[in-house]
This record gives sequence, structure tokens and C-alpha cells, in this order.
Amino acid sequence: MSKNITPYRDSSLGKKEQVTQMFDNISGNYDDLNRVISLGIDVKWRKKVVALVAEKNPENILDIATGTGDLAILMTSTSAKKIVGLDLSVGMLEVGKKKIATQNLSDKIEMVVGDSENIPFPDNYFDAITVSFGIRNFETLEKGLAEIYRVLKPGGIFVILETSVPTKFPYKQGYSFYTKMILPLIGKVFSKDKNAYGYLSTSAENFPFGEKLNNILRKVSFIDCVALPQTFGVATIYTATKK
Repeated sequence: MSKNITPYRDSSLGKKEQVTQMFDNISGNYDDLNRVISLGIDVKWRKKVVALVAEKNPENILDIATGTGDLAILMTSTSAKKIVGLDLSVGMLEVGKKKIATQNLSDKIEMVVGDSENIPFPDNYFDAITVSFGIRNFETLEKGLAEIYRVLKPGGIFVILETSVPTKFPYKQGYSFYTKMILPLIGKVFSKDKNAYGYLSTSAENFPFGEKLNNILRKVSFIDCVALPQTFGVATIYTATKK
């Protein structure tokens, strides 16, 4: 994925700083917009991720790019005793903390400000690691994946949920129209950051998916890499293991 794809083209900040700024800006209405944009299907995808993780009976889980904690909250249905949500955006984390407190889950979920390329945990620490709709925002993809590999226990599961691009007619054409025309329009109408949803659609379109992403995972040393397309290919769930 091109490093030139950033939220704010005129900014002198690096991608990491721009993404942090963007999510701070849209944190207040991010959850509601997500439901509108995905027509609520993203909840179904996340539940599939939870089911894959639950099969491994993890004791501790790291959810990277946790945002407002949607996936971390769903992970409380697994056997995990501790779940850590990691994100660069303080704004998103604050929204997540309020949701977690409302559901009386603060003793089980810890929200941490942190960087996927410098994860503040020791080697071989987590039984399972997840990333939902955040991996394409990594500044250096392979560096972030290598850090994930480092803190994952041998035999541990890594699950990614990320947007992808349908390859078959008419889903390919419909997806292109929606992401290029409708998604940025929704963002402009409902978000104070007019650049954010244009960036999200552009980054999704240019991010490696399917076997291309699996090959990057293998390069980092992950094994048993599998891609599971969802809903005509508009999203894909990836599973991988640390050898």
C-alpha cells in the first residue's frame, strides 16, 4: 500500500500522526456513522472474529486499533480473563472507556494509548490478537505485523478484519460507486472532518487484500494464513498463527 495515501494531503505530519488526528476528530460520531456506512453488517463480521478467537480459549487478548472498543467489548463473551484495547487516538479511547464503564466491563477491559509499531508489552504475551478495520492505517505495515508477531504467544491466533474489494460483477462496480461517491458524501454530511471518509475509502481501495496480504503475513513468519471473504468480498477476515 502506498505510503502517500494519508488523510490530509497538505499536512506536514507523517501518516501515523495524521491518522491519529483524523480519528480524534471523528471519534464523537464514529460509531453511529459506522453503522450507517456498513448498513450494520460490520457487527456480524465482528461476531465471526469473536467466534474464531473463542475456539482457542484465550486467557488474554490484545485488540489493536481498538477505536471505541466495539470488538474488545464483544470479546468479553470468550474465555479471556483480560482484554487490552490499544489505539493511538485518545479521543476514540475516551468514547470506548465510557461504553465499557456503562456495561460494567472496566475490570475486564483495559484501554491503552499505544502504537502498533511499538507495542508496550513483552514478547510472547498474548494468546490472541485482533485488528478490525485498522491494519490499513499502519504507517509501516510489515513493521506493525512484526510487532504483533513478537507479542503473540507461539501457537497463538491472529485475526484481521479489514475491508477488501469485490472482484466479480456486479459487486465490483457497485462497491466502486459506493466507496467513491456515497461514502465521502456521507462523511461530509455527518462528520466535521470532510477528509476522513474520503481517506477511508481510498485507503481501502489501495490496500493489499486476499492472497497478497496473506503473503505479507507469511513474510513476517506467520503460518496457516487463511483469507475468508465476507459479504461478496467487501470485507475479509484473515486468520494466522505464530509458529
